[in-house]
Amino acid sequence: MSDFQVSVKEVDDVVVIATDGYLNNIGGEKISDICDKHMEKGVNKFLINLEKTSVVNSIGVSILIEIIEKLQDTKGKLAYCKLAPIVEKTFNIMGLTKYSTIYKDEEAGLSDLSA
Repeated sequence: MSDFQVSVKEVDDVVVIATDGYLNNIGGEKISDICDKHMEKGVNKFLINLEKTSVVNSIGVSILIEIIEKLQDTKGKLAYCKLAPIVEKTFNIMGLTKYSTIYKDEEAGLSDLSA
């Protein structure tokens, strides 16, 4: 189950990361590496499109929390869109939504983050 894929694009000042597969430690590290590389260049707004990710485990969540902590130092933002209901419920239970935002789709996320 480690066939986790990501694609990355930049839209204005937001980095959009689209995931495909099970978000565990392997997927979480891929996302973290992408965010770290962009943060080094001064980018601090990220939108993760989880449309093709139906399962996120606790290690994946903990890595997302680490990203949020890094972004707080730069007044950055991490947001998500297109979550499966179980993933959204997991994010709510784990407290991710207290420090990051969930959007219905990529357009809504980009519109808000770019404002």
